[in-house]
Amino acid sequence: DEDVLAAFEGDPAAHSVDEVLICYPGLLAIIYHRLSHQLYKHVPLVSRIISELAHSATGIDIHPGAQIGKGFFIDHGTGVVIGETCIIGERVRIYQAVTLGAKRFELTDDGGLKKDYARHPIVEDEVVIYAGATILGRIIIGKGSTIGGNVWLTHSVPPGSQILQSPSESCKKVP
Repeated sequence: DEDVLAAFEGDPAAHSVDEVLICYPGLLAIIYHRLSHQLYKHVPLVSRIISELAHSATGIDIHPGAQIGKGFFIDHGTGVVIGETCIIGERVRIYQAVTLGAKRFELTDDGGLKKDYARHPIVEDEVVIYAGATILGRIIIGKGSTIGGNVWLTHSVPPGSQILQSPSESCKKVP
């Protein structure tokens, strides 16, 4: 219910709760995720199948291991990727093409990929992440922060931060 209300209250284009529930792919992906997350520790293969069905239906890829708090809203959604060890707080809103992923993959002593370690971001409560942002590694996005569109972020930011993309030289105002 809190996810539905977050979508309705967070999108000025939403005209009713029913519209959000029936028509919003981000909400469908979250519903699938809430179910698959409950199954993740007990029947991991079934949880992965559910997450892949959601991915096919919505274009939103949320690993069932990701921990997501109440009131989560994915607006538009296509191209969103949320990794296995990602932790997302309450009342977080993200837009299309956002990646919450790993920065690098650690190797075991024999050269294989290390499994079961924290490698994805922690997003604290009341964060907004705009379209196209890429946030990589086990970093912390502090409570109440805003991450602008197309930002590439690989370091933690304190609560209340506003991280924006730097304008390119060709976009800067010429005197």
